[in-house]
This record gives sequence, C-alpha cells and structure tokens, in this order.
Amino acid sequence: MSATIIDGKKIASNFYNKLKEKISKLECEEIPVLAVISVGDDPASKVYVKTKQKRAQEIGIGCEIIELADTIGENALLEIIDELNDNHHINGIIVQLPLPKHIDQLKILSRINPSKDVDGFTPYNTGLLSYNDKKGFISATPKGILHLLQSTGIELSGKHAAVIGRSNIVGKPMAMLLLNQDCSVTITHSKSQNIEDIVKTADIIVVACGQAKMIKSSWVKDGATIIDVGINRTEDGLCGDVDFDDVKEKASFITPVPGGVGPMTVAMLLDNTYTAFCRQQNDGECLCHHKNCKCH
Repeated sequence: MSATIIDGKKIASNFYNKLKEKISKLECEEIPVLAVISVGDDPASKVYVKTKQKRAQEIGIGCEIIELADTIGENALLEIIDELNDNHHINGIIVQLPLPKHIDQLKILSRINPSKDVDGFTPYNTGLLSYNDKKGFISATPKGILHLLQSTGIELSGKHAAVIGRSNIVGKPMAMLLLNQDCSVTITHSKSQNIEDIVKTADIIVVACGQAKMIKSSWVKDGATIIDVGINRTEDGLCGDVDFDDVKEKASFITPVPGGVGPMTVAMLLDNTYTAFCRQQNDGECLCHHKNCKCH
C-alpha cells in the first residue's frame, strides 16, 4: 500500500478560485482589506508576508503591509493596532509572528478587535473555538488542516486523533477543532512519556513539533491519515516532521512538505478576511443578505 498524497497546492488553488468568484460578485464599492503588521527583518517572516500580499491581490483582496523596526516599543505598537481597529476600511488585522522578545505577544494580540482577528489568535476567538461557536475566527493553519482532512472523505467522528505539539498557533487550536468534529483527541508534547505508543494507536496524526523526520513508520498504524505541519531546513532541503518516504507506505493519506499544509494556511487567512468584510458590511449579522452587499 502506498498513501494517497493530499495535494494542498491543488486544494488551495481550487479554494482561491471559488473565493475570487465570490469577491467578484460583491455588489458594493469597497473590497475586503487585510492589514499585516510586520516587526523586524526576519527573512522567513518577510517571505510569508509577501506571499500573503501576492495571494490577496490575485483574488481581489487589498493587503496593506505595515513594516516596523524591531526596536519599536510596545505602546507604539498598541497605538498602531488601535488605529487599525478604528479604520473602517480595514477588515482584517494580523501581526506577523514571532515578535521581538521585549514585546508581550499576548498583550499585542489581545488588543486586536476580535471581529478583525482573522488569524484567530485573540483570547476571545480562541474561547469561542472552545465553545464550538461558529461566530469566532479559527486559526488559519488548523482551519486549513480540517479542509485537508475533509478532502479525503474519511469520517472524522469517533476517530482517535493524536496531535503532536501544543503551540497556541497549531497544536492547541487543532486539538479543539478535532474535538469539535467528535474525534477523541490526545495531545502529546516534549514532556509526554511513551509518545510513540500513544501515536501508533491514532487514526489521524497531526504533527507540529519542529523536529525533522521525527515520525517513522514504526510510529504509525496501518491506514492512518498523516498531516505534517513541520517545515525544517536541512542539508538535503526542506522536509517535514514526518519521515515521508518511510511513512508513505504505511499511511492511507499523507501531506507532503512542501505543498501540503502551507498553501492552505494562506487560503484560510484570506477566507477569514472575506468573512470579516461581509460581517462588517452587515453590522455583524448575516453574511449574505445585506441590502447593499450580496455576498453570494
């Protein structure tokens, strides 16, 4: 048996086409606009920001990039977020992470208006996720992973899902999202004991631990579905947290790195921006029946 590859690039491309069509049918003078705050000169962050801007422009979403020096003070950054919160032409706000060490990340993220928090990182939106309240914004990477899982056609309800990693960006929201899909969820992390024994009982494995090729075939039961969130730079190039060549003969579905989860993350971010725009056009009520904005 060889696993079916979950082609994130293809799935994201199809999603972009549908989203572009929706945006083209908006019957109002404005378009959705995303503001991206980028602090410092981290090369990887710069690449991610440019990718977001390019994809946004391709489908008809405005993208304003606010580049700031890594010496900016916390209060000055908070003031910028306040200005964006009050700007009715800005529908979504994200702060590119990581931030410099002298800045309190939680304090900054908490300042974003939850209705514009298209990254889904504010305590308000993470709280709504825990309540399975659809009015909240779901973090882009977990939301994208759910789309990838649903694309396989496998039944999620009742499955045992193992999430490796407990970050606030992927691990924790992913576990909650799977729980909301009626999975039985186990979270493992660097302090967990007998991780391999836990993981090999799982029907679905989501790996976001940042260790190149950590997951071997011996960790995986026959027919499991593997989602690899990791991006590691090695002498041989990019690879994930899963030993792809070793595991692909045992799994039923698997994401590649690159070309798996990554493309879906940006797609979901822009989808959240579109949703935020529609809600704000309609004062937070229905997404598709506003008198001045026919969303569909």
